Amino acid sequence: MRAAVMPHAGDAEVLEVAEVAVPLRINSEVLVHVAAAGVNPIDAKTRSGRGVSAAIEGYPYVLGYDFAGVVVETPYAAHPLSVGDEVFGVMSVPRGQGSYAEYVSVPSLQVTKAPKALTLVEAAGVPLAALTAWGMVVDVAKAHEGQRMLVHAGAGGVGHFAVQFAAYFGAHVIATGSPRNLSFLRGLGAAEVIDHTSTRFDEVLSGIDVVIDLIGNVHDETGTRSLTVLRPGGLLVNAPTGSWDTLAADAAAAGVRSSTYKFIPDASTLAVIARLLDSGDVRVHVEEVFPLDRAADAHRAIESGHTRGKVVLQVGALPL
Repeated sequence: MRAAVMPHAGDAEVLEVAEVAVPLRINSEVLVHVAAAGVNPIDAKTRSGRGVSAAIEGYPYVLGYDFAGVVVETPYAAHPLSVGDEVFGVMSVPRGQGSYAEYVSVPSLQVTKAPKALTLVEAAGVPLAALTAWGMVVDVAKAHEGQRMLVHAGAGGVGHFAVQFAAYFGAHVIATGSPRNLSFLRGLGAAEVIDHTSTRFDEVLSGIDVVIDLIGNVHDETGTRSLTVLRPGGLLVNAPTGSWDTLAADAAAAGVRSSTYKFIPDASTLAVIARLLDSGDVRVHVEEVFPLDRAADAHRAIESGHTRGKVVLQVGALPL
């Protein structure tokens, strides 16, 4: 099968298309013919030698968490997923190969039926970002009516889901973004928007219950400044890998609570998200779709830091 592989860590240019073996389906895994794969910031960090690259056991390596495609093999005949079903899910990167490939074999607890309202390309942009946002906003922050929640980078992959989930559960959402994304953020459900290029959020906000931090301290000390807008005992939840090493100590010193977050590849939660996508209560925005042989360009787009919503790789012919 064709796959976009990295022969070693490096810049985006290291990504190349090669022929690799189709994965062998074993135990409770489902074999899926991949139509499209989502591209996430953690992919680019790992490719560069950061992220979760330390756990890669050998090269060449196939990156990619998200996928959407069609089931071609199941563990047994009566399995809830059937051959021919359109599905989406997440891989266990870096414990195995990823989704930038024509086939994946994935644990059945990490894959579920794709939303009927979405194309497979759109569905591929959902899993990791939506599960991360759900975990931060719903599981950790317990989004609810009357809660004031600040979402940084609200127009990004995780951010645009975080804004929608928080608004869906009744929170008063304040989102930061660039000028071109302010109307987009309002359309997602943000009650207030802040143009980070002209307004310093910590000069206009206070008494915030929760900060969903998708930046950390990699830019303009956004994380540290966020501690100052929280009410006493408020909560900051940070997701980007390696973005704020002193988070726990800094939050404790400021008298607020904090937690990092790593997504859980849970198909049951993904199925709930699929229902929200089908009902129209939540939507995914795919900014750009690249063919597999332009995986390097997809990584450059992610690394620019200016992508609205998601970037997706088209892997197989559509429709399959």
